[in-house]
Amino acid sequence: MHTMIAPVMALVAWSLLIWLWMYVRRLPAMSKAGLKPQDAAFPGSLDLLPAGVRQAANNYNHLMEQPTIFYAAALAIQVAGHVDGWALRLAWLYVALRVVHSLVQVSANVVALRFLAFSLSTITLAVMVVRELVRVFGG
Repeated sequence: MHTMIAPVMALVAWSLLIWLWMYVRRLPAMSKAGLKPQDAAFPGSLDLLPAGVRQAANNYNHLMEQPTIFYAAALAIQVAGHVDGWALRLAWLYVALRVVHSLVQVSANVVALRFLAFSLSTITLAVMVVRELVRVFGG
């Protein structure tokens, strides 16, 4: 398949899986802590929940941040008709690195490993974007 849609949809699906994971962990933890849904009305109000519960929520938030640039870049590459083997490899590498980042964050949460996965994914995204800019602006 020579399309950027597959890696985009894979990361969307992964984000939804993390959303589900977040609520599977959060709702029982809130109940155990005696928190009502309204107690979550303000930032920081769920900080008393166990770390593992907060890690899933934090990772979901992370998947709503930088990956939005990935979605825009991947779809721009697709629309421009510039999808090639390198674009696809970079897109799938970005997705894989974001999955690794998620798995580290929702499990052991070793910051050095998370930072490594985040940094490598950011570099991969930057290469995707610079490569497309060169193609678009003919440099």
